[in-house]
Amino acid sequence: MLSGNKNNMGGNHPTKKTPLILAFVPIVVLTGMIIFLLSPYGQSLINTGIPLPQVTIEKVEFHENQILAFIRNTGPLEIVVSQADVNDRIQSAAIEPDSKIPRLAEAKVMIPFPWIPGTPYEIGITTSDGTRFSKSVEAAALAPSPDANQALLFTSLGVYVGVIPVMIGLMWYPYIRRISIGKYSFFLSLTAGLLVFLGIDALLEVNEIVNQNLAAVFNGQALSILVTISSFIVLLYTSERLTQRAIEKAVLNKNNHSSASSSSIEELGKSEKSSTEKQGGEIYNKSAKVSSSTQEVQIQLQRYQQLLKPLTISMMIAIGIGLHNFGEGLAIGAAMLLGEVALSTFLIVGFTLHNTTEGLAIVAPIAKIERSRRKMIRRLVTMGLIAGVPTIAGTWIGGFLYSPMAAVIFLSVGAGAIFQVVYSLISWISHHQKSGPSSSLSGHVIAGFITGLLIMYLTGLLV
Repeated sequence: MLSGNKNNMGGNHPTKKTPLILAFVPIVVLTGMIIFLLSPYGQSLINTGIPLPQVTIEKVEFHENQILAFIRNTGPLEIVVSQADVNDRIQSAAIEPDSKIPRLAEAKVMIPFPWIPGTPYEIGITTSDGTRFSKSVEAAALAPSPDANQALLFTSLGVYVGVIPVMIGLMWYPYIRRISIGKYSFFLSLTAGLLVFLGIDALLEVNEIVNQNLAAVFNGQALSILVTISSFIVLLYTSERLTQRAIEKAVLNKNNHSSASSSSIEELGKSEKSSTEKQGGEIYNKSAKVSSSTQEVQIQLQRYQQLLKPLTISMMIAIGIGLHNFGEGLAIGAAMLLGEVALSTFLIVGFTLHNTTEGLAIVAPIAKIERSRRKMIRRLVTMGLIAGVPTIAGTWIGGFLYSPMAAVIFLSVGAGAIFQVVYSLISWISHHQKSGPSSSLSGHVIAGFITGLLIMYLTGLLV
């Protein structure tokens, strides 16, 4: 009977080893097709039109009596830069490393020019075939130089915009700790609303950077979607694994006897199967003891789940906000570099109000955890620094080493991290609602979510 089953199974699953070479057959065929297309014969088939040049001016900097344009050849063929102009007036220019630019390579065009601060300019680059490409700057501003004073300015800006507002938001902890369950549900869902708005805002910033500064050949929108989804999945898996590992470790440290009993359940079950007829009474008693110890372990697991899950959510919120604030710092530093932002008191106040809500998002999930005050304060300060300090690093990199590709990647990673936190937070809210008197979606949850969206929108108007 068994041999018959094996034969039947063998019809669908061959017992012979499948030759490994079969896996490479499609790759070999595809390689041959690509080689043919790149050969002169293949080129004669597909190159029936005239390839057009494409130059992307990624960044324009204003220095003392000089304008620097950073360009990239994003067309299909090598190009030669023949001239540069400012406001349609041809200017002498030097090109590094060379006027001949291979595909996807970049070059720096240095134009001696006595520019005037606050004046709009259009920088033009013309290739050898007469095609002109341009980039407009609304108001010229001196590019920051990488020195101690400028680094101190960026640090101060990052502290005022990122660190201090988050720390202010953490001060809601004593209030949320003492409110009723209904109000607590309101603040949990308000946190979800804040984070959803942050995630959408990050993707909108990415789209703006892609449209203004990133070459179309890099397909920035697709890259953003890829990075966002990948970071969401990776962080979701990581947070679940870390939470589970922390729970298991805590239970093992708390009760070694219970964990040992739970790990031997499978062996006792097997021995129970083999000796049921001989020692029925003893097995029954052992099974009862094992089942009792298993229940104790499960209770311990549930307790640690209730303790560690909110802590994990708050930590992931801090990490997600930190990644978002890093991207925000990149945007602020780049705006200063490109002369697109005037740092006024009103702007700083707007950022402070807008980012204070981020501290509230960190506080809400852990407000009801029973922990010593000293430990909780230390944990909150750590989370606040994780969320706020990346703003400083972002302003440094954005102001000194601006890269639109880096901005797209980091903002997308931040968006994915935020959406992962929203997913975990909604799951936690759903569990919290089911364990309460009502399992349906409450008015507190709906009101909190909408309020969170409105708060982020209204404070965003001040930035």
